[in-house]
Amino acid sequence: MTELANIEELLLSRIRDVADYPEPGVMFKDITPLLADPAAFTALTDAFAGIAERTGATKVVGLEARGFILGAPVAVRAGLGFIPVRKAGKLPGATLSQAYDLEYGSAEIEVHAEDLSADDRVLIVDDVLATGGTAEASIQLIHRAGAEVAGVAVLMELSFLDGRARLEAALRGAPLESLLTV
Repeated sequence: MTELANIEELLLSRIRDVADYPEPGVMFKDITPLLADPAAFTALTDAFAGIAERTGATKVVGLEARGFILGAPVAVRAGLGFIPVRKAGKLPGATLSQAYDLEYGSAEIEVHAEDLSADDRVLIVDDVLATGGTAEASIQLIHRAGAEVAGVAVLMELSFLDGRARLEAALRGAPLESLLTV
């Protein structure tokens, strides 16, 4: 078995399916067992840090909230700065914001305006790529800040929701890497 297959098997074994959460008909992918297992969490962090290195990232952006949990240790492991992208109204001081549409309404995310510059190559880290709305908004936000997107790295891609296609143009050729595809 290859190293990648071993990592995939380890990660999958630590993700729990929760039926009918948060509403009937939804199969929620719970990553808390993965986070509680030091070997699995370390393997995930190392895999993402490798992506940061391959893409030439200078900073890691984590998307609220699970992207904070995953992205911060990746930044430390890779020797890079960490930038949180938050829901609107959560950051003090000058921010850049980006609104985006959801299936059931709209949302807005923000980043501190001074945290990114034209010299930065940013790896966006999150737990799940679903429809791609939040990831697309974060890509737009990073571009508006003048930085370059080095890539997007997610633990899981829910391929049936086609978020990858939504991100293609916004990524401008930068890679989208998912460790698991379900």
